[in-house]
Amino acid sequence: MCLGIPMQVVSIDRFNAECEARGITRTISLFMIGENEVEVGDYVMTHVGYALRKMTPEDARLSWELFDEILAAADQ
Repeated sequence: MCLGIPMQVVSIDRFNAECEARGITRTISLFMIGENEVEVGDYVMTHVGYALRKMTPEDARLSWELFDEILAAADQ
């Protein structure tokens, strides 16, 4: 199973973006969606170091809520 993680873009350097999610930062490639498609502050769905698509803040929040529910159920 593949898992996409919503992250917020903190900075952009050509085709690479520094992204953050829950205090974790990663360098993410923008090669698959293009360097001009996202701006600092945008949210992107990431997988294995690549941004797959731009997403709304609401979609990112809902994704994290679902992840939290899954983790809470797994702990029970």
